[in-house]
Amino acid sequence: MAALARWCLRRRAIVIVLWLAAFAGVAAAAAVTGSAYSNDYDIPGTDSSKVSALVERRLPDRAGDSDTIVWHTADGAGSVRAPGVERRMTAALRQVADLPGVASVTGPYGAGDTGRLGGSGGLGEAGDNGRISADGHTAYATVVFREPAADLGEAEVRRVLDTVRSAASGAKGLQVEMGGAGAGLTERTGPAHLSEAIGVGVAAVVLFLAFGSLAATLLPIATALIGVGTAYAAIGLLGHAMTIADFAPMLGMLIGLGVGIDYALFIVTRHRKGLRRGLSVEQAAQRAVATSGRAVVFAGATVCLALLGMLVLRLSFLNGVAVAAALTVALTVAASLTLLPALLGLIGMRALNRRERGRLAERGPEAAASQGLCARWALYVERRPKLLGAVAAALIAVLALPTFSLHLGTSDQGNGSSASTTRRAYDLLAEGFGPGFNGPLTLIGSMDGADDRMAFTQLPETLRTIHGVASVTAADLGGGGDTGVITVVPTTAPQSRDTSDLVGRLRAEVLPRAEEGSSLRVYVGGLTAGYDDFAAVIVSKLPLFVGVVVALGCVLLLLAFRSIGIPIKAAVMNVAAVASSFGVVVAIFQWGWGSELLGLGRAGPIEPFLPVIMVSVLFGLSMDYQVFLVSRMYEEWRRTRDNRTAVRVGLAETGRVINSAAVIMIAVFSAFVLSGDRIIAMFGIGLAAAVALDAFVLRTLLVPALMHLLGGANWWLPGWLERLLPRISIESEGEGTGDAEVGAGGDGEGPASGPVAVPVPLPGQPAEGAAAAGTARSPVP
Repeated sequence: MAALARWCLRRRAIVIVLWLAAFAGVAAAAAVTGSAYSNDYDIPGTDSSKVSALVERRLPDRAGDSDTIVWHTADGAGSVRAPGVERRMTAALRQVADLPGVASVTGPYGAGDTGRLGGSGGLGEAGDNGRISADGHTAYATVVFREPAADLGEAEVRRVLDTVRSAASGAKGLQVEMGGAGAGLTERTGPAHLSEAIGVGVAAVVLFLAFGSLAATLLPIATALIGVGTAYAAIGLLGHAMTIADFAPMLGMLIGLGVGIDYALFIVTRHRKGLRRGLSVEQAAQRAVATSGRAVVFAGATVCLALLGMLVLRLSFLNGVAVAAALTVALTVAASLTLLPALLGLIGMRALNRRERGRLAERGPEAAASQGLCARWALYVERRPKLLGAVAAALIAVLALPTFSLHLGTSDQGNGSSASTTRRAYDLLAEGFGPGFNGPLTLIGSMDGADDRMAFTQLPETLRTIHGVASVTAADLGGGGDTGVITVVPTTAPQSRDTSDLVGRLRAEVLPRAEEGSSLRVYVGGLTAGYDDFAAVIVSKLPLFVGVVVALGCVLLLLAFRSIGIPIKAAVMNVAAVASSFGVVVAIFQWGWGSELLGLGRAGPIEPFLPVIMVSVLFGLSMDYQVFLVSRMYEEWRRTRDNRTAVRVGLAETGRVINSAAVIMIAVFSAFVLSGDRIIAMFGIGLAAAVALDAFVLRTLLVPALMHLLGGANWWLPGWLERLLPRISIESEGEGTGDAEVGAGGDGEGPASGPVAVPVPLPGQPAEGAAAAGTARSPVP
């Protein structure tokens, strides 16, 4: 590590130019090739997947993307059949049909207009084709675009929306809205990357308050931005080679900014301490990378391994998310170890503020003493471990309670902001045609012979008698007679548990009876069915995934700290952090506590992939804090063999860096609530809550309280296991003195000039920490 830092310091111009060239080159390549992201949750082998495959193969004319134009007349303004309303809307729909990019428009007015309804509707009936509600106040038309929604330009869709809205201009009581994937393109409001800018701005304020130096403040931010920016562009290129979810780049940026700024913070903090103790700029930077950098590598590798643990699920949709997020973390670690030392060499002594530089010139290197708020807090926890531990455990348990009502599903435009046209269109359709109209079920029958066709055509009569079914269309035999379609509109909304129960009853009871005695096979697809299939597969594989991630963490901690108790406590704490953060997510997004006030739309289910991704991310982030906290305790335990002293000193000397890092992560994650994307907002709130609870409740309260109560049992390891375990550690051995190892990464490398006694604290710990822990032997680089 020291050799790498030395090379980067002495060739800092080359390192900076190489990073900037890499960033510019990858960004240019991504801009030229464009993006190829996916939002396809399809999982081969499920019923909904078979429906999609049959429609695409045998009924290609029904596989296109479409949007819905909805208009509504208020009470007292007459019916949508009124001549004035009909004249206005007919003229507007004809104008829409002539717009570039529009393939067809099918509305409720005019004889013979029996076009198929795409998107969220069902087949119509005679006359107005069922496109006018029973009360006569709501009607809709279907717009089919020539390209899939993912390839549409915002300008094309906005022209359609502006054209139909012009029909309502001057018409009292007439409201026109538009729903669908295309319409969603028009709701990308606010400047691009506003949430990232706000998060970085808040992080800059925290860093400036901590450092008091503008130059030192800018280094972690610049390092993180270069690393994350390069990764963001690289993910765009990666999307052409593998399936990358459309939210993966934003998720990678969310994680990368949080960990990138924190990792750089640890190194810069250690560098500044070296300067205050009289080291030269080059010596301080080398020592910072050799110590804090070692811990950063361990922490970053842990986060990457946790993210790549998603590969065990063998779901292409999540494989891309795992690779994208791990790539972002890896590049931020690389930037912290190479670009950051170069920048430290560039700014020289300006890493210290003027007051610190003046004090160093007047008084010389500073002494160290363990004092301050963190030291007082550590002593308070030592005196009252039972009370404080019980309070912390109770708080975590209460916050985790909502997790037991977790309902997995996928949000749709009904969960959008009440100010959006897609949300208003969704609500108008639900009010006029029933809540199930926005998510009909599609039944596809695969037939072979007259008997199968007879059974399929009789199926609608049976379906109409099923509880939870609002309406059923007649069987439509297309595709040469070997494929049929039936549309079932439930009585409940797409995200309702009752709709999911209906899907289950159709698959388990109704359809098997209809298939008896024939070769007919009927599959249930549609919005709710697809979401349920995806969630079921995720839930079935979740125990395996969690088991792999937790086992990996336990093995790493067992090897690092050579203790049975430390890994077990870490596993329990990780599960507690995940459960409590999910409780917060459920309360806000599923129960709707404050979701509208935060601009997050209406309450709805939790995304099925959220548990998997959050478990992997939170596991990695929790391991960071666990390593920085317990490694200092472990060092003190090896030096004194006094558990109370080890826990107190470890907490006193690492509490400040953990809390500072947590505040930055919370600020970055919370800012993503402003992204306008409900999925990203879920991740932002979930991760921010988890980091806050992990840092301020678990690691600095519950963990030390438990360690005080367990005493020497914290460090117990059977002798036979001690002999079997290989010695791999994030710490460096002392040289020739038998002294305890340096916490969270010793200096490790240096010239052969011999060891010199210098105080070596944990990466990012307060300067006073080294004196409290004693002086460790470490070679000067």
